[in-house]
Amino acid sequence: MRFIFKTDYRQDLRLAKHPGHVFWYSALGLLLLAAPWLFAEYWLAQLTFVLIYAIAGLGLMLLAGFTGLFSLGHAAFLGVGAYTQAVLVGMGWPFPLALACAALLSAAVGLVVGLPALRVKGIYLGMATLSFGFIVEEVFARWESVTGGNAGMHVKAPTLWGWSLSGGEAFYFLCLAIAVASTLGLLNLLRAPTGRAFVAIRDSEISAQSMGIHLARYKTLSFALSAGLAGIAGALYAHKLQFISPDQFNILQSIDLLLMIVIGGLGSVHGVFLGALFLIIMPQAISMVKDVLPDAIGQAPGLQAAIYGIVLVAFVLFEPHGLYGRWLKIRTWLQLFPFYRKGMFKRQKSFQKSDRLK
Repeated sequence: MRFIFKTDYRQDLRLAKHPGHVFWYSALGLLLLAAPWLFAEYWLAQLTFVLIYAIAGLGLMLLAGFTGLFSLGHAAFLGVGAYTQAVLVGMGWPFPLALACAALLSAAVGLVVGLPALRVKGIYLGMATLSFGFIVEEVFARWESVTGGNAGMHVKAPTLWGWSLSGGEAFYFLCLAIAVASTLGLLNLLRAPTGRAFVAIRDSEISAQSMGIHLARYKTLSFALSAGLAGIAGALYAHKLQFISPDQFNILQSIDLLLMIVIGGLGSVHGVFLGALFLIIMPQAISMVKDVLPDAIGQAPGLQAAIYGIVLVAFVLFEPHGLYGRWLKIRTWLQLFPFYRKGMFKRQKSFQKSDRLK
């Protein structure tokens, strides 16, 4: 088992806590860079979707996992970014400028939506964001002169300084670069005073306010940053599908995003990527299992939603820390073997949210 003795405050700020982190993250980076030559086109497309959902998940994790604000309408921010990107690229705007505008407009909308968070919280905030999601979906459907209405609209292939990014490999590297930049940006934000203020608000609003943290400012900032990341993910999502319609950004999409961070592990950046992998792999696994199930079960309507619900309930009851929490337990067991204690992984009562989300 590795013991890390800290003798400097700067050790708390390092992204890589020990040389093992540097080795494994470098190996993962090399694997992702070599993915276009290692995987078939279909699996490369699925990996691209994992990166896009991970970018959206980073925003929702910042809001729900690190600030403690509940959102059931996050697909609306995804849609704002997607439609902004589609309209601006269709007007001939450069891809980087259109992407920046999609992020800024989504952040501005998130700033407005964050205003109810100043007065309500918990399930009431969830209801407010859910209502906002329905309103935005209806706007997408009714504003036919801009969005194309329910018929949807086609999205032009992205180009960067005259270089087409319509190919699977080029677009994959674009999504990979943005995902890495978003991850590093979020990790650095969490190390900064702003990120620590978010965590303090999550743990206890009264305690955070008593320490001089401006609740209204940081709550709205969290909503804006979260919506901005979702807008970037929506822009990439639109280019990947090359066609968008209002029903792609409904309540089911919001539930998928929330399911992703809960199953991956709330309060963990690693959990975002594990949850994104789960969200992409799960439908493939269900479609494979359908072939071996009896027709009465395999062809039943709503089978995928039922399985999602069962998995979510199982994680909430038996593994509230998600997939990343389960991995931490397995790693600890392997490090302590054979000196582990039989009851060391029993769930214990936690008195602070920080104890539950480490």
